[in-house]
Amino acid sequence: LTASLVHIFNHAATKGGLFLVAACLVYRLGGTDISSLNGIAKRMPWTMAGFVIAGLSLIGVPLTAGFVSKWTLVLGAVERGWWPVAVLVLATSLLAVAYIWKIVEAAYFQPLPTGNSSIKEAPMSMLIPTWVLIAATVYFGVESSLSLGLARDAAQFLFVTSP
Repeated sequence: LTASLVHIFNHAATKGGLFLVAACLVYRLGGTDISSLNGIAKRMPWTMAGFVIAGLSLIGVPLTAGFVSKWTLVLGAVERGWWPVAVLVLATSLLAVAYIWKIVEAAYFQPLPTGNSSIKEAPMSMLIPTWVLIAATVYFGVESSLSLGLARDAAQFLFVTSP
């Protein structure tokens, strides 16, 4: 239960950041079709850097909230003897690598189409809330005692008060 609660919190910060990145892209590009993302990191470096960090969190790379989530989920599953669940959590990381990489490849390694020369970075009014969530993803990956402690306390409370 502790692992699930901390995962809900960490995943919300990560996915919230990704949704705000998508909003920045839609605002400037009018959509998020993969081909429209070719070379976009050159024009929207802050937006795409946020995508990369949130993507690393979805994958579960250390120093991100996603790592803390996946680590606690795997430990909880192994502790209960649920090896298939632990393998499934690790498999989701491999799946995330595939779909995050596809966007990173388009944004950073494909040339910017000539018609996209007027595209610029998202406005600060969009970047600030995006980066608050991206920063939270890193913060709770480095300093996990707050989120893990609150999740542990909540889990204990739920077990004590349940009938």
